[in-house]
Formats: sequence, C-alpha cells, structure tokens
Amino acid sequence: MTQLILASTSPFRLKMLRDAGLSVEAVASGVDERAIEETLYDTGVTAEEVAGILAEAKATMVSEQHPDALVIGADQTLSLDGRIFHKPTDMEAARRHLLSLSGRTHELNSAVVLARGGATIWRETAVARLTMRTLDPGFIGRHLSRVGDKALQSVGAYQIEGEGIQLFEAVDGDLFTIMGLPLLPLLAALRNEGALDG
Repeated sequence: MTQLILASTSPFRLKMLRDAGLSVEAVASGVDERAIEETLYDTGVTAEEVAGILAEAKATMVSEQHPDALVIGADQTLSLDGRIFHKPTDMEAARRHLLSLSGRTHELNSAVVLARGGATIWRETAVARLTMRTLDPGFIGRHLSRVGDKALQSVGAYQIEGEGIQLFEAVDGDLFTIMGLPLLPLLAALRNEGALDG
C-alpha cells in the first residue's frame, strides 16, 4: 500500500484524516509561509490562490524528501475585503480578529495538494462563506476567556466544531472545508491514485 504523509503538524488535519480511516503520518514541511506570502504581495493573487500556493509548497517539499510516498499538503486562508488573516499571535490579536469579522461575511479558502517525487499530481481548493453575527465586545471577551488558547489555533480565532459555532448566523460550505481540508475531493483523488480501497 502507498505510504501517505501529511506535510503538516496540524493536529486537526491529522485527526480528520485518521478519523476517515487513513493510515497517515505527519511530517513538518519546514515551509516559511510568511516568506512565501511576502513574495506574492502586489502580484494580484487572490487569497484562494495563496492557499493553493502554500499547500503546494508544503506537499512538494516533503515529497522531495520522501519520493515514494504520496504527500498531502494543505493550507487555509481567511479573507475579508481583500485582507488575508493569519492565526492570531495572542488573545488581543484574537479579539481584534473577531471584532473585524463581527457582522460580516468572510471566506475560508481551503486548498489541498497531492505530490509524489517532488511534483504536484492533483490539487483542489474549496471555499466556504461564513457570516458572523454582530458581536458585542463584552461577549467577545467572555467568549475568548472561555475558549482560551484554542482561539490561537485557527486563522479566524474560532473553531466552528466547538463553541465557535455560537459566533455565526449563517454558513455556506461544508464542515471539512471550514476545518481546513476539503476531505471528500481528497478521498476521491486518493482512490483514483490507488491509495485507498474503493
């Protein structure tokens, strides 16, 4: 059976893949995402394209080190009015994230890439649109104190699969895309590659 590697140390993505029945190991890619993004400023690339570029960089880098494996690279960007958000560095940044998203619709762009022998063999990007309800600043503070450091583990400062669902009034997109991995297209691609029974 083909060795599967996730080019990431994301516990969320690894859990999603293992919960789906995949035998997969995680290998850190070592990709400097911010450095890559800096080269993309003022080039006209969209937040959706940035996610794909970063996913591909991770997959191909790890794939070069493990040429016989099928390597999964993934990345997610959050965009609002052309601005790309990154994971908040501290609770104050998380508070500012939620204040910026409050009462507005943002996009989560989740990209996944398969690579073998240092070359990309498949890619997909899925987009989810999420409308956050208008949040009172006091509620934001109380919410962040309840969820704690979990708010620092995602680009939007929330986990929709947990208490973060309370922040929203509408969601257009599947849960896997929101969680950072378009799982159904990935599983189909893995079956096409003979890496999964089916």
